Amino acid sequence: MVDGGPVQVVHGANVARILFATKATAEPGRGRLLARLTPVAPLGGGEAQYAVTGQKVVDGRLYVRVMLARRPNGSAGWVAGDDVALDRTRWRIGVDLRARTVTVAYDGRRVKTIRAVVGSPLSPTPRGRFAVSELLPQRPASGFYGSLVIPLTAYSDTYTEYQGGPGRVAIHGRGGTSLADPLGTASSHGCVRISNGDADWLARRIEPGVPVTVR
Repeated sequence: MVDGGPVQVVHGANVARILFATKATAEPGRGRLLARLTPVAPLGGGEAQYAVTGQKVVDGRLYVRVMLARRPNGSAGWVAGDDVALDRTRWRIGVDLRARTVTVAYDGRRVKTIRAVVGSPLSPTPRGRFAVSELLPQRPASGFYGSLVIPLTAYSDTYTEYQGGPGRVAIHGRGGTSLADPLGTASSHGCVRISNGDADWLARRIEPGVPVTVR
């Protein structure tokens, strides 16, 4: 609200940074509690930022619909606009499972196409519209996940549990035994693997909330 004027939708905003602890509910300001969100990202401890999928003004108050990292895939919840700072990212990521590539675009123009390892036929990478949740640098970079893990809001349709975790899908680098699967193959458990050089390139450009489309 500005100078006591009416609350309006913020056009063009597609990411929301959490400023205060808040609730994500099934409807604007009411409904089933879907998640409790804090300014601190749950995995890496950085700033928590979410992809915005809608806005609505209810009873003079702005609510923002954000994509949530929870099952089922595509889950989203409404948070109070007063609890977030809205911004815009111009980056987009597209994963092509047939071509086994990751394409990075800025302002709608392709910047880079990256060869990748995608999920195998027995554990395919889920298709849909997701978002980057966090960026988690890995040290040393020689481990299975390489130099970087980028958790998405996506979960495996095959595994409800994998190696002690909930079957979360990520884009990540390569190292150790993951190097045995060549780039351009469909042989992962559902995650998208890229070279460490490409992972580091991504880390210098994208941020949490960047939309990711898997097709």
